Amino acid sequence: QVQLVESGGGLVQGGESLRLSCAASGSISSITNMDWYRQGPGNQREWVATITGGGNRNYADAVRDRFTISRDNAKNTVYLQMNSLKPEDTAVYYCRVIVMGRIYWGQGTQVTVSS
Repeated sequence: QVQLVESGGGLVQGGESLRLSCAASGSISSITNMDWYRQGPGNQREWVATITGGGNRNYADAVRDRFTISRDNAKNTVYLQMNSLKPEDTAVYYCRVIVMGRIYWGQGTQVTVSS
């Protein structure tokens, strides 16, 4: 079992920044990739970014050059630094890991960007 707890969401104005955190606990030794997803109002959940166990990073086109994913393996935590936020970034943000073929999600953290 893996538990994921996100934090750091909030209400900001367009152009501002937020940093999300996701702390993992439980059977975490098998975690390799860590992902961020988001689900905006009326939208399907969409992939945002991934960081591999080796530190390689990939981003969705909509957030590339504005968001940065990172991880602190000592703290079992993945971060999402979000800069130059736009109203269309408004969503619930979730972290996700896959351990031994099982998908684990956090509870999500709300990010609201006003124009």
